[in-house]
Amino acid sequence: MAGREGKRKLVRRQGSFRTVALLMLVPIAGFVAFFGYRYLRDQLIRTPHARTQEQASMAAPAKPRGISRKLPAPRPAEVVSPTRPPASRAKNGHGAIVLILDDVGFDRQPLASAMAIDPNINFSILPNSGNAAAFADELHHAGFEILCHLPMEPLNYPRESPGRNAIMMAMDDAQIAQVTRENLAAVPHVVGVNNHMGSAATRDPRVMAAVLKALPAGMFFIDSRTTSGSVGEQLAREMKIPTASRHVFLDDVQSEAAVRQQLANLAAAANRDGVAIGIGHMYPVTIRVLSQDVPELRAAGYRFVRANEAVR
Repeated sequence: MAGREGKRKLVRRQGSFRTVALLMLVPIAGFVAFFGYRYLRDQLIRTPHARTQEQASMAAPAKPRGISRKLPAPRPAEVVSPTRPPASRAKNGHGAIVLILDDVGFDRQPLASAMAIDPNINFSILPNSGNAAAFADELHHAGFEILCHLPMEPLNYPRESPGRNAIMMAMDDAQIAQVTRENLAAVPHVVGVNNHMGSAATRDPRVMAAVLKALPAGMFFIDSRTTSGSVGEQLAREMKIPTASRHVFLDDVQSEAAVRQQLANLAAAANRDGVAIGIGHMYPVTIRVLSQDVPELRAAGYRFVRANEAVR
């Protein structure tokens, strides 16, 4: 009996140990199952869109905070100005164009750019400008034709002044001749004259006759026609002085569109009359438009000639 009872006690103790072990494994298994479930849910149940966004964000470089990265705006399509003379029309004309640039002789003028426009462009130098002689020498050595831009009294004088040593209405004939000769001497290598301002002086036959008589033999006169009442060309013709008149002012309005339109008008006048004279100034916008458009006009068949080829 005692042996059976001892065996019973041993069996009871072994069963108690097994029960305790099982009870301890239950919370451990539950813990593992809980975290395993969360992992599988995050990795397998996650939407494809969310995974794609994460991959993209990992691949893309981080942006510095506060800086907005913008793509550059596309360039606008090139706009072709309708005011340029059409090449097809220009080839039918083959007119001759005289380009005169007035008011030459001051600091910071784009002289080098102007000289590059065409070898036959004409430069009219103001004798009372600071660089008159120096610019005349430079242009002459480069082979350009030079005019004296003779200052003369305008209608709205003294509100508008032609500058120092100008031809004035109050001068007598001898004074006019003397001042004319002084202005010509201030511009070396000069071959012709056109008036600077002069809307009052060029209307007066006495004043204009005194100016024209003072010109050396063979020198030509181009009437800038700053007034419709000018008698300059008419008197010069009567006095057998080679002469011509301006057709178009290029840059009364200083904008690219306006200068380009006036250049088109000059080309049309050359087609109509065979030769046309255009006067511009040393404005940056004028030089810019001429630099762009003169090569196109040459390619279209226009000839650019010197002023002495337009006078008769």
